[in-house]
Amino acid sequence: MDLRLPRPRFSVPRGPRRLIAAAAAVAVLAGVGTWSAVAAEDDGPAVHRTDRMVDTGGARIDTSYFTAGDPDTKRPAVLIGHGFGGSKADVRKQAENLAEDGYAVLTWSARGFGKSTGKIGLNDPKGEVADVSKLIDWLATRPEVRLDKDGDPRVGMTGASYAGAVSLLTAGYDDRVDAIAPQITYWNLADALFPDGVFKKLWAGLFINTGGGCDQFEKRLCAMYERVAEAGEPDAEARELLAERSPAAVGDRIKVPTFLAQGQTDSLFPLGQGDAIAKAVRANGAPVSVDWIAGGHDGGDSEQGRIEGRVGAWFDRYLKDDKSTDTGPAFRVTRTGGLDSTDGAARKRGASADAYPGLTSGTRAVPLSGREQTFDNPPGASPPAISGLPGVGGGRLSQFASLGVGISVDFPGQFAKFESEPVRDDLRITGSPTVRAHVKSSGDDAVLFAKVYDVGPDGKQQVLPSQLVSPVRVTGAKQGKDVELRLPAVDHKVQKGHRLRLALSSTDLGYASPDRPAKYTVSLKGDLKVPTAPGVETAAAPLPAWVWWLPAAAAVLALGLLATARRRTTAPAPDPALAEVPLRITDLSKRYAKSTDRYAVRDVSFTVEKGQVLGLLGPNGAGKTTTLRMLMGLIRPDAGEIRVFGQAIRPGAPVLSRVGAFVEGAGFLPHLSGRENLELYWKATGRPAEDAHLDEALEIAGLGDALARAVRTYSQGMRQRLAIAQAMLGLPDLLILDEPTNGLDPPQIREMREVMIRYARGGRTVIVSSHLLAEVEQSCTHLVVMDRGRLVQAGPVAEIIGSGDTLLVGLATDIPDPLVDKVAALPGVASAVRADDGLLVRLDGTEHASAVRLLPELVRLDVPVESMGPHRRLEDAFLTLIGGATA
Repeated sequence: MDLRLPRPRFSVPRGPRRLIAAAAAVAVLAGVGTWSAVAAEDDGPAVHRTDRMVDTGGARIDTSYFTAGDPDTKRPAVLIGHGFGGSKADVRKQAENLAEDGYAVLTWSARGFGKSTGKIGLNDPKGEVADVSKLIDWLATRPEVRLDKDGDPRVGMTGASYAGAVSLLTAGYDDRVDAIAPQITYWNLADALFPDGVFKKLWAGLFINTGGGCDQFEKRLCAMYERVAEAGEPDAEARELLAERSPAAVGDRIKVPTFLAQGQTDSLFPLGQGDAIAKAVRANGAPVSVDWIAGGHDGGDSEQGRIEGRVGAWFDRYLKDDKSTDTGPAFRVTRTGGLDSTDGAARKRGASADAYPGLTSGTRAVPLSGREQTFDNPPGASPPAISGLPGVGGGRLSQFASLGVGISVDFPGQFAKFESEPVRDDLRITGSPTVRAHVKSSGDDAVLFAKVYDVGPDGKQQVLPSQLVSPVRVTGAKQGKDVELRLPAVDHKVQKGHRLRLALSSTDLGYASPDRPAKYTVSLKGDLKVPTAPGVETAAAPLPAWVWWLPAAAAVLALGLLATARRRTTAPAPDPALAEVPLRITDLSKRYAKSTDRYAVRDVSFTVEKGQVLGLLGPNGAGKTTTLRMLMGLIRPDAGEIRVFGQAIRPGAPVLSRVGAFVEGAGFLPHLSGRENLELYWKATGRPAEDAHLDEALEIAGLGDALARAVRTYSQGMRQRLAIAQAMLGLPDLLILDEPTNGLDPPQIREMREVMIRYARGGRTVIVSSHLLAEVEQSCTHLVVMDRGRLVQAGPVAEIIGSGDTLLVGLATDIPDPLVDKVAALPGVASAVRADDGLLVRLDGTEHASAVRLLPELVRLDVPVESMGPHRRLEDAFLTLIGGATA
């Protein structure tokens, strides 16, 4: 069946009709914008941002437009989309960086997300894709945007996952797109969610959950999901509905230079989806580069800085026409192996080739032994085997494979296994292994889950590369049938002396299996064929600098060693004096990637004590999230130190087991109860069940009888409380919460406040980052205020709010900006900013700093003073501390 859609009416051809569309775009956008300037963080030009609501005819789309530099300079445009469940705010930093690099950048929130209206259509060509074409119409009207011809801007598109797919779709439907850079995305959504006719139930449920529930989607999509979830398998209508909203539907029309980054730790959109994209675009004659990153939808390292660098180079080459730009190799893969002894982080190294090898290059036959085997599909398909835990912790688990740690579970009597002899030399698998098998079922169909394990010399330790499994539905299996099994695409090194083990299981946690009991009989019909991609070469590790200078500097080195004999090159020793201090941060700094003088966090120091609820405040870009990520060991600081209970924080530091975090929300399985979700999460950590302290965490969270109900019935407030309960499992001594009240109504916010207070009451410590100042004022005992990466003030809430150095001057009438500046310049005044009730004046603590001295000076300046007194609101204090900057 040909599922390709005819070119819809919104795909405007090149020519005079674009002038009409452009004029319409101007009319749609007129009068609905707000403008702000974002100060450059180095010597580059300031970035200007304009926010607008765009009426596209089917929805109102929230957009931001970024430019920098000379407004008379023509420049290419770039559209940056966001991932599913996010908004335009997620890509603001990338937009600012590209604007500084000479692009006009437009970001937007897709239908149903952020402030945009409309129902989620999963990149419906007549919905989300049509919206993007309207945005391109508008770009064509901008005087600073370079045009290829009237109505046709020079424009590229980029974005990850959901946004990656809309980049591909728009390139297929709108021939004005000139280059694209999609990441971790899909080619055929039907194949991604229904691989080989098997329902990927966990990811499908997370899709609905992340989108805000079934009612937030178009009715057809909601009905389709409910129908498939109930049946446990997709029907033809469901496959057709998703296929027509997939890039594959317009695959023969995508003819633009494409840079594709696909994730190795990705059970949602695995490498096979990226392989289909690369082959189709290359077949159309367009340049393609493929990059397999260490991360993906299951977590891992997204390599954001490196990938954004490649995206920028790609656009420089194909949008700016800079022929000298090096866009990197045609194929690159990040390889992980071993641990860095200095910080416990996994070592990564790139391997590359001059051409994309695909998934079957350099095939090598590996014989497998094993007799014909019969095993059960249990009633209700339970207990299910476990490969990964998408949305619950799979990212961390999937990285363990490269480090020789296995966590997969197959239940006896529910799988068959076939094993190789020990490999004589190291074997690198790069691509999708295949094998032929004969399958027979006691029923009409069989559903199998195929996976290849790397088994250690002892025959017991086994790891599943990237925690990936391939489902296969074998129809007409009652009489027996030969099938070709394609195993997951991976990049994995099998060490000399290890074996390969093919396992065929009847169940998997992430997928729907037949509920009826059945018996499957399987035998092999040939060797396991393993792709090795011989043209892909790993970059040589650089020689340490000492190799070159050691001979000439041995004496100097010896003296240096004597002088620093007591220095340690490993993690700093614990500080006994801080053993009871939950957190001490000293001179913490973090530079932006590839910068020597641009700081996300700079010289920050503060201490948090037991029993405190500390609020971390600051405007966007203040460095709050970067600080939290360093605190959790996710990124390393460039300078300074973080100690938790006296232990220095490094990636993987043991003391992090005493830290619980709720940072980016939690993905729950909608069909499981709240309690079942928490139990599953804790099981994935590998820690003893009794250490979870589940009942205590649940009592603090206060979910009551709701724990027995399916999560899909929860309100947003209940989901947030369940997420907090998940962070509290194990009763960590230090609990970190990033925007825990997002999306909650006032009663739910009040409940969340009580949860935090109850948790700290037991002598534990809570750090909460929030933009709701009134809520912070009521729930926090202490505050840390940051602005532009620096610490502005830290201390008890009462002191910061009620400090006598800040006065609220009530005004009878408004005053002009020059007069505000004169007040700020008065002796004893540190700053003066507008507030809703008048003027906030912060005194500088000198001998001239007092209300008695200030009042006559205000009268002398003809300031219409109506009242004066110390201010008492956190909002006022916050605005004073950061100088009024909230953008």
